Amino acid sequence: MNLLKEFSLDDKCSYLEGKEQTTHYKVIENCSKESCQNLIERGFRRFGKMYFRPICTGCDECKSIKIDVINFQFSKSAKRILKKSKDIKTYVQKPTVSHEHIALFEKYHLYMKDKKGWKYTPTTLEHYYNSFVNGHNAFGFEVLYFYENKLIGVDLIDILEDGVSSIYFYYDPDFSAYSLGKLSLYKQIMYAKKSNKKWIYLGYYVKDCDSLSYKSQYKPYLTLQGRPTEYEDFKWI
Repeated sequence: MNLLKEFSLDDKCSYLEGKEQTTHYKVIENCSKESCQNLIERGFRRFGKMYFRPICTGCDECKSIKIDVINFQFSKSAKRILKKSKDIKTYVQKPTVSHEHIALFEKYHLYMKDKKGWKYTPTTLEHYYNSFVNGHNAFGFEVLYFYENKLIGVDLIDILEDGVSSIYFYYDPDFSAYSLGKLSLYKQIMYAKKSNKKWIYLGYYVKDCDSLSYKSQYKPYLTLQGRPTEYEDFKWI
């Protein structure tokens, strides 16, 4: 692992209105699967070569959360979603970027801007590459979802020794009837069960943030206690 730089930034909170946030960043060249695992287990997230986590003083609303794969049971609703998706094909490969990716990414974010008031900034091939393709090393993958020959979803994941770290998923809102967000997570859980992996690392759960509060639906789950450094033990309960 080659740590290029490490820093913290203060900004407006991305998740809760009226709050400030402090984020700890690490930019790592050629991060190994083991090093990535160590960071994810301690509450970091990865976008490209950038690993980050909130370290806000006096606030711990961002809870790192992971699904207990072994004890997860598919509900009747989950089974219906999986059954309904029989005409959707998936392909797993190393992350890529194309004009098709960018068009779908833009369509999804314009939809979320209207639906949930997300801040919208047009993306570029370079920005997408730096966020989702660069830094994937030996553990980063994308799962492409196709209906017939049309790309309708892209799921970015890291496959680690003990689980799957769910990075980002975006989809075509014209296919919302397939519950693609839930479908992608169920597919991750199915893969983890088949591969004898214990966890789905879901990133941050924030109770009062509409875009993140849904994560508590996927039970059983554990949350990380505190903000352990890479040199400290960690505890999930």
